[in-house]
Amino acid sequence: MSGAVVSIVRIGDDLRSAARRVLDSGGVSELIRSRPQEVYIKVNAVDFKPYSFTSPEVVSEVIDYCHEHGAKKIFIMDNSTQGNITRLVFEISGFTRLADSKRAEALYLDEGKRSEIMLPRMGYSVRVSEVVRRIIDNRPRVCYINVPRLKTHSMTVLTGGIKNQYGFIDHHDRSVDHNYLLHKKLADLYSVIQPDFTLVDGTVATIYGHYPPVALHDKALVPLNILIGGSDTLAVDVVCARVLGYELEEVPHLLEAARAGLGVYDLKDIRIEADPLSAFREKYPYGIFDKFPPDVRIIRGTEKNCLEGCNANTLALLQVLWLDFGGKGGFTILMGKGFNLKEVESVEGRAFLAGKCAYEELGSYLEKKLGRKNVLFTNECNDLAGITASLTKLMGVSPLRMVPLNPLKSFMLLLKARIHGSTARIPPLF
Repeated sequence: MSGAVVSIVRIGDDLRSAARRVLDSGGVSELIRSRPQEVYIKVNAVDFKPYSFTSPEVVSEVIDYCHEHGAKKIFIMDNSTQGNITRLVFEISGFTRLADSKRAEALYLDEGKRSEIMLPRMGYSVRVSEVVRRIIDNRPRVCYINVPRLKTHSMTVLTGGIKNQYGFIDHHDRSVDHNYLLHKKLADLYSVIQPDFTLVDGTVATIYGHYPPVALHDKALVPLNILIGGSDTLAVDVVCARVLGYELEEVPHLLEAARAGLGVYDLKDIRIEADPLSAFREKYPYGIFDKFPPDVRIIRGTEKNCLEGCNANTLALLQVLWLDFGGKGGFTILMGKGFNLKEVESVEGRAFLAGKCAYEELGSYLEKKLGRKNVLFTNECNDLAGITASLTKLMGVSPLRMVPLNPLKSFMLLLKARIHGSTARIPPLF
């Protein structure tokens, strides 16, 4: 495998110059001039919580750069996480306004016609927007720029360029193998579609997972004030991992991509331009900060309690609902399989079974013991919409309270998304 070039540029007080230095280093201007008809910019719009999405200011600079070098059509695209609709996230995060003001078009990848792509090593197809299929089929003629936000992640250690592409997959197909096999699935998706250039927004990195509560921002936000970019996304992600303190072997989906030969992964073969890696010495935590409601009991089975599955997102949402929305406790969460019978026999009141493993082992027993109305559950790996529905009900938090927007406007955006065929999975609003 030949070498790769990755730039790390300090922003200082001049974001425009920093963005241009990174993009120029990867020859993006020549790329756009050779494929000016369509430029697709994939942002990270996983959610509308502050600092969970790519900085619109960074995306704005990328759009300006594309216009300056002859791009005729520019698109900003994503498909938000389960429990959200992309129109809503784009509205709150500012991407809708950005697209309107910059002569770009917002593409909500949960809407419109669907297509299928085969994940060759996983051995099955997943559904995506027809837009994604069109990009894949026309790779030599269109330009695709990936602009994720730099984050640690409680399930994948790192969110960078490769992980950012998981937003291409429809909500209904994300739960499939969203467990210990997630890392292989991420690498497999990357083998099917790869960006021409990845520019990572490191203005403010998030740590303690990808979804820290606002109440913990003083601990979870790291103002690195950098941009990282290159044309080999695996090499870019390896550098991002090192900036956050991690080696390749500690980030399973990067290791999977490396083993599959999907890019340059050895730091000895990556030429770092601008700032050296030696400037970054700290190792930032990726696990969820240890602060949870004391009156919520958590029982873990001895098997299949996958961080990537029902564990990490359940705990992250539990923490957010408690710290940011004053959610109540007084219930038990059970996750995994292979439970201690005496521990389960002691469960009283209300319970939430997180995922298929826990439900298949304990669902019938707990429904008989506690009463069906007192047992909530999800029956898939990491069914985030279902987790949200269950925890908001148990904790007495209306999903509408979680949206920092006029409820009527939220309803109108939801209605418009449904009219346009949104496949998003969201919890009941009432």
